[in-house]
Amino acid sequence: MKKAVGCPVETTLRVIGGRWKVLVIHHLLEGPRRFGELGRALAGVSARTLAKQLRELEADGVVDRAVLRAVPPMVEYSLTAEGRKLTPILLAMHEWGEAYEREEASRRRAIRPEYAAPVRLDQRRRGPETPKTPEGVAAPGSSV
Repeated sequence: MKKAVGCPVETTLRVIGGRWKVLVIHHLLEGPRRFGELGRALAGVSARTLAKQLRELEADGVVDRAVLRAVPPMVEYSLTAEGRKLTPILLAMHEWGEAYEREEASRRRAIRPEYAAPVRLDQRRRGPETPKTPEGVAAPGSSV
């Protein structure tokens, strides 16, 4: 048995919550997109997950799915009138995120200057580097 929604914020989160839904809506604010375009714009989402998220948004009346007459058949997604009502919410989230990132960078600099910029996992060094030849192969005499 599903839990009854306790407040309007819970309702909103039920509809747009999740890892990809807000990002899908964000991209659809720019206009209709085909499935493949959304998949490329949302790097990291699997086709299965994207399809599931789009179906849920369609079921909730936020997204419209149109099958275009073409060979091969194409599907285009767009926001419904109800979905476009989310525009001010997403814009507010965008503004809050930008402000938070600026403040977070300032806090990191205040604590330790070397923390000023976030470090991506692929930028971390794990010990001494092995010298490489121009071809990208370990140099002769180096231990790998």
